[in-house]
Amino acid sequence: MGAWCQTECFYTLSEEKIVNEEQTNQASQFLLALARRNARLYASRPAARAIIVTGSSAEGVSDFYSDLDMIIYYDTLPSQEELLASYRRNQGQERMLLREPSEEGTLETYQVHGVECQFVHTTVANWERDMATVLEQLDVTSPLQKAFGGLLEAVPLYGEPLIRGWQAKLKAYPDALAEAMVNHYLTFFPLWGLQERLAVRDATIWVHEMLVDIAQHLLGTLAGLNRCYYSPFQFKRLHRFAAQLELAPAHLADRLDAIFSMDMVSAAGQAEELVRETVTLVEQHMPQIDTSRVRRRLDWRESSWQPLPENET
Repeated sequence: MGAWCQTECFYTLSEEKIVNEEQTNQASQFLLALARRNARLYASRPAARAIIVTGSSAEGVSDFYSDLDMIIYYDTLPSQEELLASYRRNQGQERMLLREPSEEGTLETYQVHGVECQFVHTTVANWERDMATVLEQLDVTSPLQKAFGGLLEAVPLYGEPLIRGWQAKLKAYPDALAEAMVNHYLTFFPLWGLQERLAVRDATIWVHEMLVDIAQHLLGTLAGLNRCYYSPFQFKRLHRFAAQLELAPAHLADRLDAIFSMDMVSAAGQAEELVRETVTLVEQHMPQIDTSRVRRRLDWRESSWQPLPENET
């Protein structure tokens, strides 16, 4: 009976996995077809130079809640009147501007066939200037790094030679950027040094805030070490991101997930282990990085105080 139940459960879980994968493929294919339809509309504008679709649909991991992310690059930006006309031609509904239009471009969203479609409208010159702020000026905190990761996996829908050129440039991850990323993110609040205090404090929200900060700094350090683009801004798909990190603590994604369901003391201890392993990787593969400060923080432990006897106060 027990063996039969285990087999029955196994098949049930397998069938569920197959259904999820089929839904993912179906959703991604539908969104890509919709992206191509959208692209034909915007490519008809004379100033349009290139169009891409990014995000889950480009990566083939969409579901029926996913939106559609597209970027249209121009020689000169279209006017708001022209964008509104395109929205109407596309039979869009519920249009909103997600930020005020500027010389940098416009970010709008509207629904097409029930799917939320987000469109970034920018110029080739703006985009190439943005790339330079990270690749040449080493702006490691720029949320543009999220866009760079998206561009590397983007599907070109128009102007493919221009897109492929940008992708080649991003793949040539500069050594200086890798080192700057590690130097910036290799700093951690020593939560593990407060373990005795944590056991008696009602500090769940603060501890989770510190754990998020530690996790983001771990990922930023490892991104630099592995020459991957990373931004903590709206970070998602941890397991997919961790899978591309050749240099990383074992089972990184699972262990990061786990610290948010542990008790506070255990979570702090697990965070310490992950930081120790990451620091060791930095020392092995980027020996030019000074790790002495973070090593001192790893070994730090808070000391309690004792009241003096009454005759000494």
